[in-house]
Amino acid sequence: MNRQVFEGIQAICDTHARHLSWAMQQLEQLQPFTPELLSGLEPVQLAIFDQFIIRFSKLQDAMGMKLLPAVLELSFDDSSPAFIDKLNKLEKLGALSSTTQWLKFREMRNQFSHDYPDDPQIQCALLVKGFAMAADLLGELRRVESYSAQFL
Repeated sequence: MNRQVFEGIQAICDTHARHLSWAMQQLEQLQPFTPELLSGLEPVQLAIFDQFIIRFSKLQDAMGMKLLPAVLELSFDDSSPAFIDKLNKLEKLGALSSTTQWLKFREMRNQFSHDYPDDPQIQCALLVKGFAMAADLLGELRRVESYSAQFL
């Protein structure tokens, strides 16, 4: 993997992270999230919640599908095709803090992909859980980028 390709992948992740951070800052003032709050959102507030969900999902996906495999390629260790093996290797190398945590991020992304327009209780529970995990996802991106810097 050449440096330019890796930096392009990194730039995509950084864009998602920047937009996710912005949405988190905007939503901070609406906490605590409740079903009643979600039922009464103004269109702009709803768009910010959507931005949060989309950027969380896109960041997790871009990291899992592109950045993490690229890190293994950079570190000259892309031996196993199984994704779980790659995650375990990245944890062992110190590029990821925890395989288990990464799988939780992926599960959160999967949960966000389901829409529950008629159930504010489920929507609220997902947003509360996702908001709590978002800072950890952003931290994981920084950890991966820090680890990768030694190979660039």
